[in-house]
Amino acid sequence: MSLRKQGASRGATTAFLISTPESGVDSILITYALLDPIMTVARPLVAFITASVAGIAENLMSFTPDAQVAEPDRSCPVDGCCDGIDCPPEKHRHHHSFVARIRAGLAYAFGDLWADIAAWFFVGLLLAGVITVLVPADFLGRYLGAGLQAMLLMLAVGIPFYICASSSTPIAAALILKGVSPGAALVFLLAGPATNMASLAVLFGTLGKRATAIYLASIAICSVVFGLLVDRIYTHWGISAQAVAGQAAELLPAWVQWAGAVTVLLISVKPLGRLAAAWLRKRRKPRPDSAAAPDDILPTASECGPT
Repeated sequence: MSLRKQGASRGATTAFLISTPESGVDSILITYALLDPIMTVARPLVAFITASVAGIAENLMSFTPDAQVAEPDRSCPVDGCCDGIDCPPEKHRHHHSFVARIRAGLAYAFGDLWADIAAWFFVGLLLAGVITVLVPADFLGRYLGAGLQAMLLMLAVGIPFYICASSSTPIAAALILKGVSPGAALVFLLAGPATNMASLAVLFGTLGKRATAIYLASIAICSVVFGLLVDRIYTHWGISAQAVAGQAAELLPAWVQWAGAVTVLLISVKPLGRLAAAWLRKRRKPRPDSAAAPDDILPTASECGPT
């Protein structure tokens, strides 16, 4: 909505809404760790193609040309020391050293970025563990499996519900281990983060019915088409997605795995603690005032006046 108000075209806004939640450095790395290199490449590639298709379709089918011109944000990304307008780039380049910029990037990665995804990531891990333990080994493979029907079901599940890219990845890995095809899992990875009822309502109010229809149609068609293509790739090369899911960790020594796990837990304490504190504050309701004492209820002599 902010980009749209600043002058971004309908097509650019639609492409941003699709590509941003479907792909990111964090989700790509989690995909590589929990799935395999094919899915790691397919996920951002299909997200890019889907966003491009939706944006181009929106621009071609738009009957009201955008008259606004987008104004880029030139402010300092390190600490906002200048707005980038009164301070030209050649002058601002000397405000921060290379070490300061690296420090700011690490603070963002381990602070702001992880604080945004930590809770959803652990929710995804919890749901993946529940699926792995409680669902029989061949249940999903027997009733869901592969093909167009499985992908349409994944669309029906992924479109209305909110699930972020980080939490959807371990769930997709658990589904693959239970027999769901990688193409159907890819549909879930694309449709889940990009759509939910809240975002569709905002999109409907901001860009209108036609843009919302193009948005949904692009996601549905591209995810299903590329899901079928991914299944064909696995079949053609004779690769079992179940056999390679979660094997990226085997490339690292055990002590590196444990160090990474401890690091993730340590940097998660603060954001999860904040969420827990916020939840407790919402749960606490102000207690009704205790019964007032008689002196508080009855007026004083001065308030009654002369009798």
